[in-house]
Amino acid sequence: MVRAGLTSALVLATLLLARPGHCAPVGDQQWSVLAARLFPALTALERAQAAAGDKASNLSAPLAERRGRMDACQQAPGCLLRAGLWSDAEIADVAALADHALQGPARQAASADDGLQAQVARELKGLNSILQVYGLGAPPRYPQIDGPIDPPGAALFSATLVDAVSVAEAGKQDRSAVLDPSISLALALLDVNDRGTASAFEPLDERYNGAALAHARAIDWRRYRFTAIIVPGVGPENPGLTLSARGKLNVRMAAQRFADGAAPFIILSGGAVHPRLSPNVEALEMRNALIERFAIPPESIVVEPYARHTTTNLRNVTRRLVALGAPVDQEALIVTNAEQSKYIESALFSERNRIELGYQPGKVGERLSSVELTFRPAASSLRVDPLDPLDP
Repeated sequence: MVRAGLTSALVLATLLLARPGHCAPVGDQQWSVLAARLFPALTALERAQAAAGDKASNLSAPLAERRGRMDACQQAPGCLLRAGLWSDAEIADVAALADHALQGPARQAASADDGLQAQVARELKGLNSILQVYGLGAPPRYPQIDGPIDPPGAALFSATLVDAVSVAEAGKQDRSAVLDPSISLALALLDVNDRGTASAFEPLDERYNGAALAHARAIDWRRYRFTAIIVPGVGPENPGLTLSARGKLNVRMAAQRFADGAAPFIILSGGAVHPRLSPNVEALEMRNALIERFAIPPESIVVEPYARHTTTNLRNVTRRLVALGAPVDQEALIVTNAEQSKYIESALFSERNRIELGYQPGKVGERLSSVELTFRPAASSLRVDPLDPLDP
């Protein structure tokens, strides 16, 4: 009788656990990684909200008001997208309230050099941009290589938008998106357009740069004139080529400077950019060439496969230098073809950084030759900015 009673209890417990009301929400690992890459401060806020449990936090009221506004749209795409946009007042309020919601190590990890409030505001403005470009049809900053898979106004664009709303609704309880419904909507819009590029290589250093990071722990940086040789990508416009002629030139010049002992590492920067929707990742193709053609040791190569522009080449390289533990007050060496090198030194490039990044990713210094410039990285390059959701 005891055994029969136990069996019945186990069957009943199994049935109860199998009921939808007793199951934890399924977690999408890609969404989780993408949300952390795009919205590190908002992700930290979500964790703080979850830790608070039933205790009301200072964020509860404004978030509840937004949720009600979006729920009232009853899944109508246009209404939902407009309701999901964050007003300037909401951005300012939530950024200020985040100061109280995040403390200790979580606050430090989510903050940038210009503070937590600035980081929260950046992420919410970037979230707005995703809704506007991928949902409302606003033009992206770089229309030739960015934006939705189908042009706004096309039947397929409208159909994909309806599907995105359904995906967002299905994923609204996903752990990476429950802070606000606009997050699941933004993630769904990127997902259905196959634009989860920002999570494509994660965990980056574990998958691609582990040997280099281990090697860096034994490096005496003072033995070298430069911390690293920086090689920006020059993508081919011909889909039949994996490396452009100038990309091959950059690789050869970098290999020679490494052989000269200029730096302990070569950092290769460039994503899958040219031509649009290219499968070839510049940094990975350059890595292959360095190893296979010039016998550069893999542990001396660091890849940065996200950058889509020269501005973000230098920004993202700074992030990899920090990951290596390189002293940021020591110069690195930019090695690239003469035309790109001249551009990096120009006032035009400096102005483009100011407009697109909002800061200079570092100080371009002395010119050593027609193809070599010194570079001292800046802490501002560590700011995450989802205004470019493919490379924040």
